Amino acid sequence: MLLQDDRIRLRAMEPEDLEAMYRWENDTSLWHLGDTTRPFSHEALRAFIEGASLDLYAARQVRLMIALISSGETIGCADLFAFDPFNRRAGVGILIYAPSQRRRGYASAALRLMAEYAFGHLDMRQLWADVPVSNTASLRLFEGAGFSSTAVKKRWVRTADGNDYEDACFMQLFR
Repeated sequence: MLLQDDRIRLRAMEPEDLEAMYRWENDTSLWHLGDTTRPFSHEALRAFIEGASLDLYAARQVRLMIALISSGETIGCADLFAFDPFNRRAGVGILIYAPSQRRRGYASAALRLMAEYAFGHLDMRQLWADVPVSNTASLRLFEGAGFSSTAVKKRWVRTADGNDYEDACFMQLFR
C-alpha cells in the first residue's frame, strides 16, 4: 500500500519536522480545535517524534506528515488517535497549516489516504471525528469523504475566544 497519490504523500515523522510541529502545536489559534491546554517544548516534541516508532497498539496514536510530491514541502499532518483495537475504531484529524495551502484538495486527499490505510492495512471498521459546528470547512471536508454526522454534542467544545461553548458534530465513516 502506497500512502500517496499524484499530489501528496503521507509519511512518517522525521527529526527535521521538529520546527514545523513546534509552530503548529504552539499556535494558540488552533488549540480550540483539539484538546491542547499548554505550549509544547522542543524537547517534548522531540520525544514525541522519537516515540513515533512505537507500535500503534502501544502508542494508541499515529501521526503522518502530509508532504507535497512536487516539492517535498511538508504542509500539514494527519492523525489517528484514541485508537481502540478491540472495537476497531479511531479518531482522525487533518491539519493543513498555511492558509495558502488550504482549499486545494490536499486535506481531502490526506483524509482519503488515511481512511485507506486504516481500513485496508489496519483492518479498522470505523473512523470518527468531532467537528465544531462553526468549522464549516472541516464539516464539508468530512462529508465529502463520506463521513456522516450521526450526533450533535451540545456545547461540546470551547469557542475560539474561550468565552463560550459550541456544539460539535460527531462524524463517522464505516468500512
